[in-house]
Amino acid sequence: MSEMTVTDARKRLSEAVDTARVSHEPVYLLRRGRRVAALIDAEDLATLIEAAEDLADLRAANAARTEMEDTGEGPVPWEEVKAELGLV
Repeated sequence: MSEMTVTDARKRLSEAVDTARVSHEPVYLLRRGRRVAALIDAEDLATLIEAAEDLADLRAANAARTEMEDTGEGPVPWEEVKAELGLV
């Protein structure tokens, strides 16, 4: 894990980007000793975003299952969904 001040990052941006890209570890940017931002590899960011979206989908599915259990309702048949959306 690397840290550098925002001022140093301005002066050494290329080095900071290369460090994040090659090490696949974030380079934290500090202002007054506090982390205010991070540089990470673009592919790592894409992976993190995809994982966050997958987690959100899993949470939504679990919430839907819980709601169905609480209300006693079953799933809506696919044919009914298509009809309601005008896809038939």
